[in-house]
Amino acid sequence: MIRVAALEIPARWGDPRAQVAEARALLARAPCDVALLPEASLTGYVSPRGATDLRAFAEPIDGPTAEALAAMARDHGTHVVGPIVEREGERFFNTMAVFAPSGARVARYRKRHPWYPEAWATPGEDALPAFEIAGATLTICVCFDVHFVARESDHALRAADVLLFPSAWVEEDDSRAERLSALARRFDIAIVNANWGRGTPRVPGQGASRIVDRTGTTLAISTRAPERIDAVLMP
Repeated sequence: MIRVAALEIPARWGDPRAQVAEARALLARAPCDVALLPEASLTGYVSPRGATDLRAFAEPIDGPTAEALAAMARDHGTHVVGPIVEREGERFFNTMAVFAPSGARVARYRKRHPWYPEAWATPGEDALPAFEIAGATLTICVCFDVHFVARESDHALRAADVLLFPSAWVEEDDSRAERLSALARRFDIAIVNANWGRGTPRVPGQGASRIVDRTGTTLAISTRAPERIDAVLMP
């Protein structure tokens, strides 16, 4: 079995220290094998004035944000999957990185399909990663990727037990429940969705992080932020 947690952190722009503190407080509530943070949740995904360019927050993959996530993993004895606005030369990526309880980085995923306002981000070229935690095989895709992942990554989804799905969802009529349930049933895969929480700015689609089992049944859903939801999944 694998104990999973989704950490829903309220939207906040340009204050990574406060966001790390929010995540740490949620992690301290109970042990887990893996904790997932939402997409771009440490820097903010969009500013209160509508700015969407995150390049001012960019850093190398082993920069201060990675150090903060690694420390979080070590201090809480768990795997932490968190966002980094990654810079590599003149390219910028919307990245999720996985840190083991030792603090070592064990996987990285660069969002393959940046959403339309993410003109700053270079599309990732690598396949979905595969890594093992507590006897389960996990993989990752990010937010807008979900519209393409079934077609592009069939093999990776069928080979995994758990899909980690960090998001900064923006949708008036939230389709995540139906979309994730269908994806879970089609690929016999559990899904952990950590979505940005209601904060500043307020945007349709915030909240309602959820954990879905392989049958498409919702095991847990958030009702406020900050909030942590947990489930035990069987590989």
